[in-house]
Amino acid sequence: MEFSQLRIFQAVAEEGSITRAAERLHRVPSNLSTRLKQLEEQLGVELFLRERQRLQLSPAGKVLLDYAGRLFALHDEAHAAVQGGQPAGDFVLGTMYSTAAIHLPELLARYHRAYPAVNLQVQSGPSGELLEGLLTGRLDAALVDGPLQLAGLDGVPLCDETLVLISEADHPPVRTARDVEGRSVFTFRQGCSYRMRLESWFAHYHAVMGRAMEIESYQGMLACVIAGSGVALMAQSMLDSLPGRESVAVHALAEPFAHATTWLMWRKGMLGANLNAWIELQQGAGGNGAQPLHAMG
Repeated sequence: MEFSQLRIFQAVAEEGSITRAAERLHRVPSNLSTRLKQLEEQLGVELFLRERQRLQLSPAGKVLLDYAGRLFALHDEAHAAVQGGQPAGDFVLGTMYSTAAIHLPELLARYHRAYPAVNLQVQSGPSGELLEGLLTGRLDAALVDGPLQLAGLDGVPLCDETLVLISEADHPPVRTARDVEGRSVFTFRQGCSYRMRLESWFAHYHAVMGRAMEIESYQGMLACVIAGSGVALMAQSMLDSLPGRESVAVHALAEPFAHATTWLMWRKGMLGANLNAWIELQQGAGGNGAQPLHAMG
């Protein structure tokens, strides 16, 4: 079993398609198919279940994917260790869309300047997808809505966010969800933690939430709200960065819905040199090492 085979296996598992995995790895599909078949023959198990147009991991494949993530992390840690413990190699960071736009640019620039040997990759998505990426080993760390009560994860807080509801400019004040009952809401796809917060807000007031209109950008949400098509929930810091923000009404939320904390999370036992360097930079620790706050006691 070679690292190159595991890289191919991991790409196919994450993409669910040999064709898409080949595009990602810049290789031809036939080569990936051959290498996967060789890996299955070496292990004596089937790693994928062929279902329609998508490949699904078999039970054995799920086990191997978990080990593959750990092996790659150990590989990078070993690479850093032989270079005197300096950060180096791949570091894949997941982030929510709003965090990527508002809080990451300065941190990314500082990290790149301080650790040029690290191949830092950033992947954006809803919190649910980021957590899945952490647990499967696709991501080394992720900035998500927290804190999280999940076994196997550690984390440190990055920032606190004030959440607001926005509506068209002439909408009356919104004090509870009943004031916008039945109205369409603009949000990200399923798995978005802010979407779940919005659903909980409606449920708390026993109000019926209107149709969820999935939009893939905050700029798109703002434009739809300005047009009077519905309402949206977002962080005040995100809204403050958007052109056109003066064209909507901003409504404060009552607790416990008014605030959220963005956390940097990672799998327990996976605090390598690259991640530790990020945490030190994030916390301004000055090289004293990270002290993780456990997501579960």
